[in-house]
Amino acid sequence: MLEPLHVHPAQVSFADTDCSGWLHFPKIFRHVEEAEHLYLQQQGIVVIDRELGGWPRVHVSCDFKRPLRFGDQIEVQLAIERIGAASVSWVFEVVKEGEVCAFGKMTTVRVDHEGKPLIIDDETREKLQAVS
Repeated sequence: MLEPLHVHPAQVSFADTDCSGWLHFPKIFRHVEEAEHLYLQQQGIVVIDRELGGWPRVHVSCDFKRPLRFGDQIEVQLAIERIGAASVSWVFEVVKEGEVCAFGKMTTVRVDHEGKPLIIDDETREKLQAVS
């Protein structure tokens, strides 16, 4: 993975698990989204505004290498692979005790309140590339 722009510590909660006590696969995206939103907020970028728009996901993928269980302490490491005209391609790793347990990609698009793509301005591009 690229050098992380943001590292977000988290814990696998009971609500994240299935009946086996393992992380239920779609719940990984909750942790990734939480890390992404915190990073954007720290950079002064509005995540969602009913009048101005937001950054919906248009693609997500994740590969799992190791199981995660209730109570595990994890880190979500985020980096940006590419910034397009209106889109951001993110890469992420979910790490436990120094070992990558899951990794993936996510693409978000900056849109207005009607869902139409908005060009990412230079100021926002600079903020997106800042390490937190």
